[in-house]
Amino acid sequence: MVAIPMPARRAIIATVFTLLLVCGAGSLQTEGPSFPAKAEFHFIRLEYVDLPYARRGFNRGWWRQDWPEADVHFTQGIQRLTRIDTGEPLHLPLTDDRIFNYPWLYATQAGFWDLGDAETARLREYLSRGGFLVADDFYGPRDWAVFKESMDRALPGRPIVDMDINDPVMHVLFDIKERTFIPGLRHLRRGPGGSVVIQPLDTPPYWRAIYDEKGRMLVAINFNMDVGDAWEHADLPLYPEQMTTLAYRFGINYIVYAMTH
Repeated sequence: MVAIPMPARRAIIATVFTLLLVCGAGSLQTEGPSFPAKAEFHFIRLEYVDLPYARRGFNRGWWRQDWPEADVHFTQGIQRLTRIDTGEPLHLPLTDDRIFNYPWLYATQAGFWDLGDAETARLREYLSRGGFLVADDFYGPRDWAVFKESMDRALPGRPIVDMDINDPVMHVLFDIKERTFIPGLRHLRRGPGGSVVIQPLDTPPYWRAIYDEKGRMLVAINFNMDVGDAWEHADLPLYPEQMTTLAYRFGINYIVYAMTH
């Protein structure tokens, strides 16, 4: 038997991983999604009201960004890459008691949400009872100030810190050692050798978190990046495969961590 060097083995694994994602996303376009109504895990997108200055028309709140495509594609990826019993994606506000039935919430454009005291109190209860929040797709100082103020009310005294490379969430299923910028589709341009990533100025990517008193991660924060777009556009040739692969690995690690810690 011929031994395959470790770099080559990793490249083969990454290629197979990406092919599974692309084939799954491609089947969505022709066959349509099919998910059970009841399952062990559901992708739950958090509904919220926008800040007054961020509101847009057509009753299209920012919580809907990339919905439902990102949710559907990512759910199909979970089905193909894990043994998790996965059901239909849902979306719920914090004031809905059904959130306590699910261990994982996803909030996009968290710099535009306008959480009142009742919602931050409910978020505190949800997280203290074992829930897990992923915040994604928000950029720059203004968005960060909005998000941090809400989390300070929801989890007073709990600092926001950078994730350590040895954090259990980085290794709970996939062994993640890189934390590169994951762009939104709007940050990509076609170049002579393929896609070119145009990272916004002064927006270095940060993988951050909030922990409880026992060291359990309560909130995973994807700041200055757009993991949801990488889920949504897994089958788009323009989107770099290595960034899609990283986004799916992070998302699935978050889910496995939320369901086991």
